[in-house]
Amino acid sequence: MNYRFITIALALLILTACSDSEVGDVSLGVFTTKDIKLDALQDPIITGVTCHISSIEANLDLADPSDSSIACRQTGPITATMIAQIDKSDSGEVVFKKSKSIFFKNMKVRRIFDAKSQTLMYVSYSTKETSGSYKHSLSTVPLWNTDAYIVNANTNSTNEVSAN
Repeated sequence: MNYRFITIALALLILTACSDSEVGDVSLGVFTTKDIKLDALQDPIITGVTCHISSIEANLDLADPSDSSIACRQTGPITATMIAQIDKSDSGEVVFKKSKSIFFKNMKVRRIFDAKSQTLMYVSYSTKETSGSYKHSLSTVPLWNTDAYIVNANTNSTNEVSAN
């Protein structure tokens, strides 16, 4: 039995295994080992938000390309209790992280709250500079028409109930 063949086959299987969050896989052609992977991420605190992230995975390379794209939408209720639990600093908090290289390159998704416009911002970015740039992508989810939206009337602040 050819153990070398079995070892290579197992290594390829491990390298191309789907992640728990993967919802799609687009091949870039027969003569390439690169695919576009599509992941769905539900925000762990704001569970009414789902982000879809697309990124290139190079199955036989030591590092994946840094490009990614993100689109986030409201897919369930967003409450004032959820908003009260999040980090409201200017840098927000990391809600997702995926390794893109054995050389410490990661793709991260960070949630930042824009209190003035009452909008959740989700930015995906690479932690390593590529071609003179840190690759990144942004998506926003407004709180308008959710239970978390706050109506500001001069000095009064009250929660507006969703009109659903």
